[in-house]
Amino acid sequence: MTATRRTRPRANPRGHVRQPARSPFPPIAAYAFLSDCHTGALLAPNGTIEWLCVPSFDAPSIFGALLDRGAGGFRLGPYGMTVPGARRYEPGTNIVETTWMTPSGWLVVRDALTIGPWSDSSDPMAHTRPPTDTDADRVLVRTIQCIQGSVQIELICEPAFDYARGDAQWTIVEQYGVADATDGETTVRLSTDLMLGIEGNRARARHTLQEGETRFCALSWGSDLHSPRTAQEASTMLDRTSRFWRDWLDDGRFPDHPWRVYLQRSALALKGLSYAPTGAMVAALTTSLPESPGGERNWDYRYTWMRDATFTLWGLHALGLDWEADDFMQFVADVNRNGDGSLQIMYGIDGRTDLTEETLDHLTGYDGARPVRIGNGAFCQRQNDVYGAVLDSVYLHTKAGGRLPQRLWPVLEDQVRGAIAVWRKPDQGIWEARGEPKHYVSSKLMCWVALDRGARLAEIHGEPELGVEWQRIADEIRDDILTHGVRDGIFRQHYDADALDASTLLIPLVRFLPPTDRRVVATVKAIASDLTTHGFVLRYKVEETDDGLHGEEGTFLICSFWLVSALEEIGEHRRAKMLLEKLLAHASPLLLYAEELDCHSGRQLGNYPQAFTHLALINAVMHVIEGEDEI
Repeated sequence: MTATRRTRPRANPRGHVRQPARSPFPPIAAYAFLSDCHTGALLAPNGTIEWLCVPSFDAPSIFGALLDRGAGGFRLGPYGMTVPGARRYEPGTNIVETTWMTPSGWLVVRDALTIGPWSDSSDPMAHTRPPTDTDADRVLVRTIQCIQGSVQIELICEPAFDYARGDAQWTIVEQYGVADATDGETTVRLSTDLMLGIEGNRARARHTLQEGETRFCALSWGSDLHSPRTAQEASTMLDRTSRFWRDWLDDGRFPDHPWRVYLQRSALALKGLSYAPTGAMVAALTTSLPESPGGERNWDYRYTWMRDATFTLWGLHALGLDWEADDFMQFVADVNRNGDGSLQIMYGIDGRTDLTEETLDHLTGYDGARPVRIGNGAFCQRQNDVYGAVLDSVYLHTKAGGRLPQRLWPVLEDQVRGAIAVWRKPDQGIWEARGEPKHYVSSKLMCWVALDRGARLAEIHGEPELGVEWQRIADEIRDDILTHGVRDGIFRQHYDADALDASTLLIPLVRFLPPTDRRVVATVKAIASDLTTHGFVLRYKVEETDDGLHGEEGTFLICSFWLVSALEEIGEHRRAKMLLEKLLAHASPLLLYAEELDCHSGRQLGNYPQAFTHLALINAVMHVIEGEDEI
């Protein structure tokens, strides 16, 4: 059957902006996260896959109901019911188990993006890291079992290719059980032991499942479109994937503590957000989930930020997960640098440098939040903190591993020289403000980190004279910050403002000043009292900051976790523990976190799941546990 492309997007065929209230969206925190370390999916409570991009995290979506209720989904579950009895991750894995209680019986559904042995069908050209013994199967596998009674079930697979800009054209490959869908560019194969029928742009099946009976369906997109043929094969693929995740988690070091489950889930989330072929890590799985309900602060986070390097290494090394840390370091060494040797603030997960931003105006957006963006225009901003993020991450990695990888030294030297060239200049800051550049304290701070860590690494590399020179400049930056960035004994957002900024909580964490310094203590306490709402931390007050945008935003979860760590640093153990307990209580039902929290409603906001948040959680939890040991 010949594939065609519509002249008008299916998700909004008349050019109207539909009101999403007609078809409510689940809360962001209600979604479960699946991953095979190549791409990820979001599973809604009703059993629908509402977000999946293939073949990689940053590819166009084939299921996009997350951003428009008409932009494609894939449901497997009981007919006529939408609220499950229970959902959980199978312990130690990224496999989701959903239990359904219906009037006539009980069901259990298992969902995973499966991982198996490396095979000839794996694409070696996509890997810049040495391939391991396992690789993504490039298959979404779903099984459904009736454990009591009998239940009528349904399967509805309705892909909407290229962010719902391409029609799905279906072709039956094998009678009733295998069908391919394509838009002419991307092809996926649906395989099942249910009786399939094609209804326009969707495939559908119905069946009454009897007690003890198991059925399956699978969606594949690999070059050979390989998928399981039977329910037993599907179950074997799920069990193999379970072993992969548990074997991986066994390599970590987790304290025997009630908070261990949060550390393990955060570690699994971070691993799930890593891109195995290159070692990159996406900031989040999604694009354009709003930072304020119905607002315009909607960004594409499916890329790798260099500043995340420091926090990535902090978190991974703290848990003993050094392999992933090393892969990320090699990714940093691989990427193309600017003409002056500096790194961009962000890259594509394949290392590409052009992340031109565009809007998808045919999509309604999550719960009416528009515009929907793909790409990220901040990639060409000047953010002077990137130098320090890279140098600190390499220094941490070198301390943990005992050696400095030789191929990283030219990168490091260029970053130090870049920091020397720009530290006196204004920039957009850590929060990527789209207003006028300012002399942000956090940017100066991270330039100091670049010189301080560069000096230490120069000593390790055997260039002590260079280390002395760089340390002298680090001291000059420190003096400048203490002269211009402090007013009334408190660190401020930038040199020309009295406003507070949560990024200054990093001052004791990067060892700029000792935590006993009166200015550090005063800053942490000021942020805790004046930059919080219901105890949760804002990045900054939007009415005091020219960020080039309108509207409000929620409290930033990473900033609240930073405050936990900073309170612990200054000796406020009880306050740190209380805030941490409050933050952990606001985890999603599956212990995941988005970027922000609406402290009034308790709803999570922003892209999800958010790597930065989970990294900060790991550091905060480890800080408080270590503080308990010292009491």
